[in-house]
Amino acid sequence: MTSEQRSVAARLRVDGQDDELEKRLDEELTAFNTAAAGGATTEPLSVRITDESGDLIGGLTAWTWGTLCSVDLLWVREDQRHAGWGSRLMRAAETEAVRRGCTDMIVSTYSFQAPGFYPRLGYRESGRVQGVPGGHEDVCFHKRLSPAES
Repeated sequence: MTSEQRSVAARLRVDGQDDELEKRLDEELTAFNTAAAGGATTEPLSVRITDESGDLIGGLTAWTWGTLCSVDLLWVREDQRHAGWGSRLMRAAETEAVRRGCTDMIVSTYSFQAPGFYPRLGYRESGRVQGVPGGHEDVCFHKRLSPAES
């Protein structure tokens, strides 16, 4: 008897966006990851800044999973950049991550976006991935969080 699993007849299809496939993969990987992480579940996190008329100045989306927080998107409206909003968004996310029990935070940015921003907030560069269009890189950052910093 062999330990190899027998392959079944199958059909491979390459396509564009597939919402049904994405939902199923998310469900399957979430179940697998939750089991591997001792039951830790992923929770969304968002921070929004609006002006007095309700228009969006900037925002951040992230997720927490056990002791990890990962920032997905961070954006500040062009006319409000360099006014400190990005730092406020990150600090608010860090504070919420610590409240949720996180000890680590990760984020990545392209080399043409804001790789100089994150070190000013205490993040260390943890890697670079080449191959971004235009000869750019994806720059990855990590920060250890502590309750005292929040």
